[in-house]
Amino acid sequence: MSLKNRVFLLEDDTNLGETITEFLEEHGFEVDISYTGEEAEERLYEKRYDLLLLDVNVPGINGFELLKSIRRKGIETPAIFITSLDTLESLEEGYGSGADDYIRKPFALKELLLRMESLLKRKFSHKQNPKIQISDGVMFDSVGNVLYVNSVPVSLQPKELNLLKLFLSHPTEVIGHETIYEHLWSYDETPSESSLRTYIKNLRKIIGKDKIVSIKRYGYRYQP
Repeated sequence: MSLKNRVFLLEDDTNLGETITEFLEEHGFEVDISYTGEEAEERLYEKRYDLLLLDVNVPGINGFELLKSIRRKGIETPAIFITSLDTLESLEEGYGSGADDYIRKPFALKELLLRMESLLKRKFSHKQNPKIQISDGVMFDSVGNVLYVNSVPVSLQPKELNLLKLFLSHPTEVIGHETIYEHLWSYDETPSESSLRTYIKNLRKIIGKDKIVSIKRYGYRYQP
């Protein structure tokens, strides 16, 4: 499993909120939940998330108004509305407030998971500019998964490529050794600390030593 995606859930139905949270945590997500619009708004300004799941009819600020508010403040995190509203007008209002998707209650948890995974893939792979400039002459094509140095493609081992993508998708975040092991090695492989050091060394040679910062006894941070 890769570095856990952080999901924010706004849901005033306690039982449903717990059910969704447990399901998503079982599938490797980190989930924070709020039960009112006001509490949700505070937390969304305090912490960065990879995906928002927003109920509409909640106490205080409703989901539509909450999303409009944070969009005005520049928070562009992908958002899915989960709601029992089923009119065309509510659908239009949902998308008009800045939602990326809309799922009606009751829904299968598996369907929610598929929609979430689809949005998260688009978030990384289909940016307005899929080419990520790493440093002078060094660029990563996030759609083709190719690293270029002075316009020449560079060959990377699969684990080096996955490590680079992990860093680029979580800039400035400190990523622990265990998280990297989970991301690079499958369940039937044995993680290797020495191999990881080799991958880090090779990437630094290409993208610049200062781009990957070692955090003593914990892990690494990619510095854009």
